[in-house]
Amino acid sequence: MTGMRLFAAVLPPKPMLDELAVVVEELHRLPGAGRLRWTDPGGWHLVLAFFGDVPPERVPELRERLGRVAAHRARHTLWLAGGGRFAQRVLWAGVDGEVAVLRGLAAATSAAARRSGIALDDHRAYHPHLTIARGRDRVDLAPYAAALGDVAGTPWTVGEFTLLRSHLPAEGIPGQRPRYEPLASYALRPAADAGRGRA
Repeated sequence: MTGMRLFAAVLPPKPMLDELAVVVEELHRLPGAGRLRWTDPGGWHLVLAFFGDVPPERVPELRERLGRVAAHRARHTLWLAGGGRFAQRVLWAGVDGEVAVLRGLAAATSAAARRSGIALDDHRAYHPHLTIARGRDRVDLAPYAAALGDVAGTPWTVGEFTLLRSHLPAEGIPGQRPRYEPLASYALRPAADAGRGRA
């Protein structure tokens, strides 16, 4: 049986997504925008940890351990802020606020996966972002990243995170995008109640 392509992510609320949509609409007016691969607004998210292809028999323990993570991690405040690019490959929007708490949550979800017997390729430092476009046809992403520099959104509370399954698009069908299926949501504790615990 093949594995399930899973990851944990924070799904921003609609007001934040609406703010980002306005920003992205402006980016569409820049030269070369039509040649980029823009991501689906309905799929915008902040990845916490990518688990890869997880064998089905590992999923129950992963879900249980993610629940333990949520029980010991605090709600926190973020807002849309700035953006950038990863070379000429990815254009992204950033967040600001209690980012240190978000980083701790990301580290805890990765640890939960490893304790569930899932090998992770997480050698890169965690960099919270929302992917809004992918580079193609040698379009220079620098002007797009510069246009994101002054973006500042309204604060919102991260109250939960979600385990999602990624369904890759069928090959050979132009315009297809990945589809993300929520499998479980995990409510975080109020900040005053959060404590430490192993996942």
